[in-house]
Amino acid sequence: MATTRYYGTGRRKSSVARVYLMPGTGKVTINKKDMDDYFGYDTLKVIARQPLELTSTADKFDVLVNVHGGGYTGQAGAIRHGIARALCEADAEYRPILKKAGYLTRDPRMKERKKYGLKKARRAPQFSKR
Repeated sequence: MATTRYYGTGRRKSSVARVYLMPGTGKVTINKKDMDDYFGYDTLKVIARQPLELTSTADKFDVLVNVHGGGYTGQAGAIRHGIARALCEADAEYRPILKKAGYLTRDPRMKERKKYGLKKARRAPQFSKR
């Protein structure tokens, strides 16, 4: 018996999330752990669940996520992006709602590279007149 699975890839900074949506009760599993165990902060849980809350499908789908790279904030953003893409695959009517909220747009902001002669990307050594 094959259950329907909807797939979406989400990316944010250097994090990549592979998201699978399956009809279910609303359980979110990230890297074989419950979402509450994986994310320590409530804000990250809210960020990851935003597409489900917006489309009122929080209790209709079980979410299975494999995520790697980056930190917790980047991973939460990648999961949000992946869930939004998977929801579009599940039902095309969700697309305008998710697009208007900005959940389908890949956030292009990345860490700026360090330049030679500087301590960080823009931080110059302290200047002294004498």
